Amino acid sequence: MDIPELMLVDKPKGITSFDVIRILRRELGVRKMGHAGTLDPLATGLLIIGINAGTKKLAGLIGLPKTYEAEIRLGSSTDSGDADGTVTGECPVPDLSEEQARTAVLGMKGDHTLPVSLFSAIKRDGVPLYKLAYKGEKAELPMRDMSVRSADFISYEDGIITARFDVSSGTYVRSLSEELARRLGTCGHILNLRRLKVGEYSVADARKVVDPRAK
Repeated sequence: MDIPELMLVDKPKGITSFDVIRILRRELGVRKMGHAGTLDPLATGLLIIGINAGTKKLAGLIGLPKTYEAEIRLGSSTDSGDADGTVTGECPVPDLSEEQARTAVLGMKGDHTLPVSLFSAIKRDGVPLYKLAYKGEKAELPMRDMSVRSADFISYEDGIITARFDVSSGTYVRSLSEELARRLGTCGHILNLRRLKVGEYSVADARKVVDPRAK
């Protein structure tokens, strides 16, 4: 079997990015692997895997812009900013029209300085924040500059907004979703998240992997 230096994988929901590497190591019999940009267990979509000499190319891919499709549930917030977290608050949802939801989504285009969830991989004193969060340790939410290159409205139904965001590297869609909910006068969190593109690499060209635990 010819093994490429870069492999595009469509990560399924419920496993970590490193779980994908474990699966591929067993399948391909190759140890030297890495990935360009982590996807949370909740998220699905494009994961770029570097294999053998391809691992040297990963650093140049991490900074590429990314495109995500997000389902955002209005009316409740979680400690992680997504559906895997514990609900921390519930808020009334205004009687929004589809046009109001569309206007709010399109208004997200541009530059933002927003708080990042404690369940992110940002490090404090060399320790990823998510490890501190899982231990129950408190920390001030870090602020990060984020850029939305384009924002597209897809739908609004039953309190769920579906939108597509093309963002700069380092932009957290969970933070964008919380900000979008605030602008609509409520709170919210990510229900589902799918990465569609990394630079010019597309999930349409990616291969599937199967979680052995799902068999």
